[in-house]
Amino acid sequence: MYRTHTCGALNSAHLSEQVTLSGWVQRIRNKGFMIWIDLRDRYGITQLIFDEERTDKAVFEQAKTLSREDVIQIQGTVIKREAVNANIPTGEIEILVTALTLLNHSEVPPFTIEDNTDGGEDLRMKYRYLDIRRTPVRENLIFRHKVGMMVRNYLSAQGFIEVETPVLIKSTPEGARDFVVPSRMNAGEFYALPQSPQTFKQLLMVGGLDKYFQIVKCFRDEDLRADRQPEFTQIDCEMSFVEQEDIIQTFEGLAKHLLKELKGLEFGAFPRMTYAEAMKTYGNDKPDIRFGMKFGELNDLAQHRDFKVFNEAELVVGIAVPGANSYTRKEIDALVEWVKRPQIGASGLVYVKCNEDGTFKSSVDKFYSEDDLKAWAERTGAKAGDLICILSGKANKVRGQLSALRMELAERLGLRNPDVYAPLWVVDFPLLEWNEEENRFFAMHHPFTSPKPEDIPLLDTDPGAVRANAYDLVLNGNEVGGGSIRIFDRELQAKMFALLGFTPDQAQAQFGFLMNAFRYGAPPHGGLAFGFDRLVALLGGQETIRDFIAFPKNNSGRDVMIDAPSPIDEVQLKELNIQLAN
Repeated sequence: MYRTHTCGALNSAHLSEQVTLSGWVQRIRNKGFMIWIDLRDRYGITQLIFDEERTDKAVFEQAKTLSREDVIQIQGTVIKREAVNANIPTGEIEILVTALTLLNHSEVPPFTIEDNTDGGEDLRMKYRYLDIRRTPVRENLIFRHKVGMMVRNYLSAQGFIEVETPVLIKSTPEGARDFVVPSRMNAGEFYALPQSPQTFKQLLMVGGLDKYFQIVKCFRDEDLRADRQPEFTQIDCEMSFVEQEDIIQTFEGLAKHLLKELKGLEFGAFPRMTYAEAMKTYGNDKPDIRFGMKFGELNDLAQHRDFKVFNEAELVVGIAVPGANSYTRKEIDALVEWVKRPQIGASGLVYVKCNEDGTFKSSVDKFYSEDDLKAWAERTGAKAGDLICILSGKANKVRGQLSALRMELAERLGLRNPDVYAPLWVVDFPLLEWNEEENRFFAMHHPFTSPKPEDIPLLDTDPGAVRANAYDLVLNGNEVGGGSIRIFDRELQAKMFALLGFTPDQAQAQFGFLMNAFRYGAPPHGGLAFGFDRLVALLGGQETIRDFIAFPKNNSGRDVMIDAPSPIDEVQLKELNIQLAN
């Protein structure tokens, strides 16, 4: 056998035992007459000792030839370690080696395989199989496995059935762009990779399975960020004979279970906030409520003076930044430049310093009185020692700009503590959003989301005012889950398709299979999907998901390790009836 124990298993209870270990050479310390080697596997590190007096000469000489990351097997005796290392479970013992076998030699790695490596991200992604040997990455992947098992066990105990749905499906025009797959057997026709198993899980409810879940790969050909990948994993769930409250209670229970088991945190009922309140108070639909800085709208307090910038604005809104009165003029100028960057797009920033003596100093002192500034402070909740930052302009734009500034300032002030968790339900989203360029409505979530029952009459008179029977679970300013009650009535679904610009023929061509299924007794149903990658990262104390994915893509959607995507052979293109443009 290659080993009797793993490299993290031995301790003082094993003294004098004869053992066999296998693993990678982590570190070598050669004192001439004595050699120490740290041997590493997935389970930990064990120190090996080669002693010129106690070790066979041939074995001692062979140990001198080893290098980092060589794969070796050793046999030896567990002995007491003279200098105890309290930082590792095996720190009380070492192995006096009696036999050594080199299983595979390693070239010098392109970066050090240590917790704190000298390898940059691009280099580590290229050699990801080496990066996985590092403890932080390995522990992240083990943590991901642990979360997945907890989810499976919890949902199974709640009566959910895991069902696999197809990966090669039909492309649909709604939502993000599809990845498409040409069919060799059906010339000129294409499959799409699923953005979610949405219609299939609804069909499973028509099929009477009642409670479904799946930890499933999904694909979206869209712009990428640190928390987004072209392929990602969802905890996809659906339930029959439920209303919104049933689903919120079920999956709030799952979230509480994970937070308790993984972080030792217990929560009462998660707070809830309407979409309208979230946008008005925080400027986005996934607010981080670990800290304050709520928006204060100032139109009625700021548009009565001769300050053209505010008077011509649709919205004047500010936040109170705690303790930032100490910011120097240089630091405030840097904030102004930050909001003027193209990514934010603000034209400028007005500030008010709230002094400890109760007075105020602002960048618009010549337009506004001390009483005006005091009223702004009251509206934004500013206290002595705070700094008020104010933006103005088109309402939708300025809310997004101030939201970005709020998050940036919270980061700088250390208010986004990864060890603090603040879950939140956001409910009552708009059902539809109007696209000015295409002059039509789009579904804010997807075409199968049900309107609030009391808003259904508005579909004929004011569709833009209709609220969706939809809900998102937000954790620390990140959307970790979202779902809705689905339309299960054929006529209502047809009306929804018409509002989205589908002709009856187009709706039948795209979604006829679902409409037909509704002919045969579809139950009321709804569901939710968690973004598994993001959820795992947040529970692991991070917001970047790449470190919790075994083989992630980079920010350009490329796998630099295998060099994908890449061109394919002309013969393959011909078989697929594809001709590339010159």
